[in-house]
Amino acid sequence: MVESNLPSKYAYALRRYDFSFFGTMIVIFIIGILNLYSATHATNDKALLDLYKTQAIWFCISIVVGVSISFIRPKTFFRYSYVVYGINVILLVLVLLIGVKVLGAKRWLDLGVLRLQPSEMMKISIVLVLARWYSKFNPEVDVGLKEMIIPGILALVPAVLVIVEPDLGTGLVLLLIFFIITFYRRLKWKTIILLVILGIATSGVMYKFGLKEYQRQRVITFLDPWGDAQGYGYNAIQSEIAIGSGQLFGKGFKKSSQASLSYLPENHTDFVFSIFNEEHGLFGSLVLITMYVVLIMRFIWLATSVVNFYDAVVSIGLMSIFFWHTFINMSMVTGLLPIVGIPLPLMSYGGSSLLTFGICCGIATSISNSRNLF
Repeated sequence: MVESNLPSKYAYALRRYDFSFFGTMIVIFIIGILNLYSATHATNDKALLDLYKTQAIWFCISIVVGVSISFIRPKTFFRYSYVVYGINVILLVLVLLIGVKVLGAKRWLDLGVLRLQPSEMMKISIVLVLARWYSKFNPEVDVGLKEMIIPGILALVPAVLVIVEPDLGTGLVLLLIFFIITFYRRLKWKTIILLVILGIATSGVMYKFGLKEYQRQRVITFLDPWGDAQGYGYNAIQSEIAIGSGQLFGKGFKKSSQASLSYLPENHTDFVFSIFNEEHGLFGSLVLITMYVVLIMRFIWLATSVVNFYDAVVSIGLMSIFFWHTFINMSMVTGLLPIVGIPLPLMSYGGSSLLTFGICCGIATSISNSRNLF
């Protein structure tokens, strides 16, 4: 009798399975893998020529991991939030001690067959641990400075470890995720005003003593890229040239002069959106942005449709990961923000990044499915 009910049980589960997160993720990735191939196809570097293949393998791994996670009940994420956070902090410490150094920065752990970037996974850990803290401690009380102390420490510790690597961009993203979650948790307006005033008052000191010389130079370059057109301002200028030359409908697939002539460095990571703009123009970019908006709005919808407060906070936190990556990357390549090295979700090359976004979609799908299946 039990065996006869199994097929109908799985059929019911499949009908109720929320495919929207992975569906949108796959569409964006297909756009991204084609763009990555286009950006690297004209190079003479064999390693760059094969990047799209490696990216495809990582995406398959990300989908498998994400789908597997989608069948884990949300209460399991709640139960192990602190454990996951603690393990990730340990990994960040190990990065500083024995991490692989590339271009002057220690950001990866060499696991033999692959390199893991713990700072990427830390974004998810921050979301889970803050969601648990805020859902357990006075969830009905608006958040003031006093209520921000413990969650602030939970966010600041990994952010500092990441910034020391150095990876200022990812460290700032961790703090931005914290502020989005805290704001959603009902941050007092007087606290918001106080934090804004405090931020403005300390910005000069942070610029002078908190940033390294090359980081200060990025701010100067942002304000006047043509002041050092062949040096620090080169990438920003070439990126804007690529975007502008795309005009309304772009030059066409595999016809980016910035990529084929190697004018724009890192066109497979930080500046993939510039190449996409050049080849597909404003129209193509609006289509891509629309896909990101659909995904982000889906997270917001999920936060409003669940009953459990923990699930709602997690949904907003996962949304903020996608939002800040998309917003910062697109803003920096278009000259609206300084260049800080933040990847564009599912478009930029990077295995750890893909795995992070796959896990995000897996957790969101688990929360969505739990509304119907459990």
